Amino acid sequence: MSLMKKCAAECLGTFVLVVFGCGTAAALGCNGSVPDAAYFMTALAFGLVIVAMAYSVGNMSGCHINPAVSIGMLCSGKMTVTEFFAYIASQFIGGILGGLVLMALLPGSGYGANGLYDNNIWASLLIEIILTFVFVFAIIGVTSKKQFGSAAGIVIGLTLTLIHIFGIHFTGTSVNPARSFGPAIFAGGEAFTNVWVFIVAPLVGGVLAALVYKLIDGCSGEAEEEPAPAAANNAPAKPAHAANRNRKNRKKK
Repeated sequence: MSLMKKCAAECLGTFVLVVFGCGTAAALGCNGSVPDAAYFMTALAFGLVIVAMAYSVGNMSGCHINPAVSIGMLCSGKMTVTEFFAYIASQFIGGILGGLVLMALLPGSGYGANGLYDNNIWASLLIEIILTFVFVFAIIGVTSKKQFGSAAGIVIGLTLTLIHIFGIHFTGTSVNPARSFGPAIFAGGEAFTNVWVFIVAPLVGGVLAALVYKLIDGCSGEAEEEPAPAAANNAPAKPAHAANRNRKNRKKK
């Protein structure tokens, strides 16, 4: 598939993520300090969007729809530098278009923009790095094994749901620079001033996830081959001609 089509799929996927994920948070008035129905419905919405997109655009572009995932794949050697920058541009465009739709549908709602935890930049950076690390690490792991292929979308979606259940309380959960940038543009104020935190931290988390996975996977080694039947019996296998000769000798006797 051409790079242009892959980029179109990434743009569409990110657009849907922002509209339905951030849109759910904005429409329901999700408040990270209150673990109510809106809190859990927002977490579930983000997870379900990933599942839906994974099985619709996943076969086209891999369904990164997240610069943090793309940089993780770049560091893992699963995409080229050209593809990486093309994906990034497409994802940000999709995020901005998604934010534009939310501004039209839910004016003045905040559009699901992220915010600092307790007005602490360093704590927010650390939280987002950890959240993104876990998310991208899971993605690289599940997509690196062919036997997990059919279930990858569900695993990734559930992982994102889990991360949101934990992270909404702190920062609203970004783990995705494009998802944060789109709504922040239209929300303005502190959301836009602090959006760099939700761009830098997920990218750092994505790189760390790729490096740690490569380190662990490289140290695990290859599985040992099962011994051949002859080796298992601690006896060398006899050549076919030797076996035939033994049978002939027994007949003569």
